[in-house]
Amino acid sequence: MKILMINKFLYPKGGAETYMLKLGAYFSENGHQVQYFGMDHASRTVGNNRNAYVAEIDFHNSSRWTQLSYPFKIIYSVQARRQLRKILDDFSPDVCHLNNFHYQLTPSIILEIRKWERQTGRKCRIIYTAHDPQLVCPNHMCLNPNTHKICEKCVHGSFWNCVKNKCIHGSFSRSILGSAESSLWHGLKVYRQIDTIICCSHFIKNLLDTNPILAPKTVALHNFVEPVEYVSAEKKDYVLYFGRYSQEKGIATLVQAAKQLPEIPFVFAGAGPLERILDDVPNIQNVGFQSGEFLNKLIREARFTVLPSEWYENCPFSVLESLSLGTPVLGANIGGIPELIHGTGELFESGNSEELTYKLRKLWEDRARLAEYSAQCDVSQFDTLSAYAEKLVAHYRQ
Repeated sequence: MKILMINKFLYPKGGAETYMLKLGAYFSENGHQVQYFGMDHASRTVGNNRNAYVAEIDFHNSSRWTQLSYPFKIIYSVQARRQLRKILDDFSPDVCHLNNFHYQLTPSIILEIRKWERQTGRKCRIIYTAHDPQLVCPNHMCLNPNTHKICEKCVHGSFWNCVKNKCIHGSFSRSILGSAESSLWHGLKVYRQIDTIICCSHFIKNLLDTNPILAPKTVALHNFVEPVEYVSAEKKDYVLYFGRYSQEKGIATLVQAAKQLPEIPFVFAGAGPLERILDDVPNIQNVGFQSGEFLNKLIREARFTVLPSEWYENCPFSVLESLSLGTPVLGANIGGIPELIHGTGELFESGNSEELTYKLRKLWEDRARLAEYSAQCDVSQFDTLSAYAEKLVAHYRQ
């Protein structure tokens, strides 16, 4: 089978990229032909035979002159359609698997895939994995950036609520573009042309199902867990957070709680815009972004990990990775997180610093309970990469 993986970033940047790259590598190793389409970037690790990509769009670090052209590119991209068509003509994929494509690639690529089908007589399935609520929320987080509170106004009403709250980077102009983008493509009913929408949690499925066009296409399928060789490890005296240092991840709330618990050592492994707030907190050790075996060791030896998210997490790999390495999780009771923690940790009210502080202290002092949670860290309830890929192939071939 010929599979074209489509994502705005073609290098290991976040969870969506981890998902796409691991799936693509697995399919390649098991006899499928896999190519990739997205933005060109110095860090790009995968590609396609035509060397056809979209020029990099960086909303945060480009010059003002360059940014002036972005409004003409992020709603509808002629370049993305042209570059994608080169790959379609050369590769003739059986399936195009979309991941994160809004703004940098735009939904116009869906139109190009269907146009190519009509003109060539080829059949190509379009599968989309919803890593977030982008299809029902222009800022893709259901989070008001001004209040830092969950917001579903666009989910249940007009996308122009995004403008009222300046939901995209706190910018009125960017929020107008985001609202226009969502209104245009939903108005044109372009998402009706997607064959199947893979939702990484039941929570996200229920959120997307509020839209009558999307509801018949959604399928809930938790992310895969890669089996790791079990290595018995003595737990060490620290609580681990690993991931992005950003507001929506609840970093500020976690740091506030850590300051109230000077007797508990914390290790933070990651990077992001709020890194500075970790400075001068004596019981926080910031080891920066980590991956591979060193990160596995940090997870395996932690008494427990904490995921204090304050947005609608879908199916975070950080929870799955912790459980696969025998480490309990203290997670925020939000989004898809509760679906993953069953007798393998505890939950607290998202954004509630007092309850988080209480739960951190309670777990830290109760080694017996932590041992029980560790013993229950059986990830057999989740698909392995191979089992997950088989389920995907079934959707590819429908």
